[in-house]
Amino acid sequence: MNSLPFSPGVGAHAVTVSRVADNQWHAVENDLVVGRGHASRRLDGRIFVSVDSWRADVFDRLVAAILADQVMPLYTVVDEADRALLASWERAGFATWRRELEFVVPAGEGFAAAGPSGVAFVAGAEVVEGLPRELDQSIRAEVEAAAGWATMPAEVLPWQGGTRPLDPSRYTVALRDGRYVGLVRVATMTRRPRIGLIAVLAADQRQGIARALLGQVLNSLHRAGFEAATAEIDEGNTAALALFEGLGARRTGSTVELVSRPGKV
Repeated sequence: MNSLPFSPGVGAHAVTVSRVADNQWHAVENDLVVGRGHASRRLDGRIFVSVDSWRADVFDRLVAAILADQVMPLYTVVDEADRALLASWERAGFATWRRELEFVVPAGEGFAAAGPSGVAFVAGAEVVEGLPRELDQSIRAEVEAAAGWATMPAEVLPWQGGTRPLDPSRYTVALRDGRYVGLVRVATMTRRPRIGLIAVLAADQRQGIARALLGQVLNSLHRAGFEAATAEIDEGNTAALALFEGLGARRTGSTVELVSRPGKV
């Protein structure tokens, strides 16, 4: 356990920052915990950090301790509306890496769900286990070769090459001539269903398949009793923004992903 004392001045109690576990730090003043820090490695290999403290001096001490203990680069995610927290991370040397816009998409029966000629759609129990993984791998390989997986939302995890089957019930997929060319993955274990990933193979893009896939999903959600779904889109993904806005999506907020790189603090 590493401890870093900090004396704020005459008459004040010293603040001591200690690493209490491999990925946890506590700031203690007068035997009371006045702040906590946490670091977690996500499946894409990046380390994300968070700090919980209502005092600027304690926040700064905790971030300094984490930066001293962890291998950079380090990342954090902040609601852009929380200007004070965003300023605190920037003061600690973190800089904006990417911005993700949050949307609410209305569900309904009125969405066009027909794709181009020769394209069919299956969902839920009709999706054959194993085939979504094959398509998922192909799409991820194309993303990595182009923009790079680091541009994807942190919540969209990279494929790890394991054998655990994907859950077919979460997918709606598009087939053309017997091959899978596109998919939408939806999580419904939240207050509102969340569209976690929509993608079409590069050779089959710009033909209306993505829009038809979303139409299929939104119609299905409406029949299941849902009024809307949520989605997060990278602000640089102009095609996805146009697609969702064309379906009546309404922006509700944004999050900022920040990074601290070696030599930047």
